[in-house]
Amino acid sequence: MAGRSLRDELLHHSHRRTPKVSRRLVGGVIAALVLAVLIAILWWRPSSDSVSAAPDTTDGSQHDPQATVGTPTEPPDERPAGGSEAEPADLVESELPSAEVRHLLNELQVVQGRSAYDYDRGLFGQTWFDQDRNGCDTRNDMLRRDLENVVTKAGTNDCKVLSGTLEDWYSGLTVEFVSGQNTSIEVQIDHVVPLAWAWHHGADVWNDELRREFANDPLNLAATTAEMNQSKSDSGPSRWLPAFDGSQCRYVELYTAVLHKYDLGIGLRDRAMIRGVLEECDTSNAFGQFSFTG
Repeated sequence: MAGRSLRDELLHHSHRRTPKVSRRLVGGVIAALVLAVLIAILWWRPSSDSVSAAPDTTDGSQHDPQATVGTPTEPPDERPAGGSEAEPADLVESELPSAEVRHLLNELQVVQGRSAYDYDRGLFGQTWFDQDRNGCDTRNDMLRRDLENVVTKAGTNDCKVLSGTLEDWYSGLTVEFVSGQNTSIEVQIDHVVPLAWAWHHGADVWNDELRREFANDPLNLAATTAEMNQSKSDSGPSRWLPAFDGSQCRYVELYTAVLHKYDLGIGLRDRAMIRGVLEECDTSNAFGQFSFTG
């Protein structure tokens, strides 16, 4: 959230969800430390100022855009092509050895096949539940975190976002957000690791509380355009990567960190795709460099 320090982010996200019987009896402490550092680097950004506007008569909070959720299909072998030449503004570099992400990736259990049970969004709890009990729903929390020049609605305790500017790291585009019945949908909140994908890679055996936590975890959420969110749907990395090539390193870092945090498995093709992206990140020195300044 705006105003949270790097140390706060580290403490907030460094906890690790594991099954009752851990698969990692050796090297667990090292892996947890690597994950904590990775999470802090990936999601830290300086706070941006927000101001409150006068109350309006149109409350876009009643319209809650969601990504299209379909049934995951077997992904192809080829790498998704990037589709944008736009350059996002205000980028800063951060050095993060790809060996650390590979270490996390190598610890993930390979999952073959699908869950015996059908995916249902309702099993992940109320949409945009106030998981952290701060008095604001998760969608508005993420809008305040990811947008610049945020204006909030008076009388909502700086919760309801009326407008702001999104530097969309998925597409490399700049998007102006305006809350409203027909405009709120233009900026959506993506689950980096899609809920349906997670269901078929281990989340089907979780309890309701853990699934709800996963669905509202800021580490696994990113504001993006409707076009990016809809094109991704419930795809894994072998079927979808951000259109802006320069953001693909950050994306696979984040994807891996979320899987490791929640002890989810991964398919062979998705794992191969992440490894391939990491190799290119090494070659181009682009690894971990795309986090926006405030």
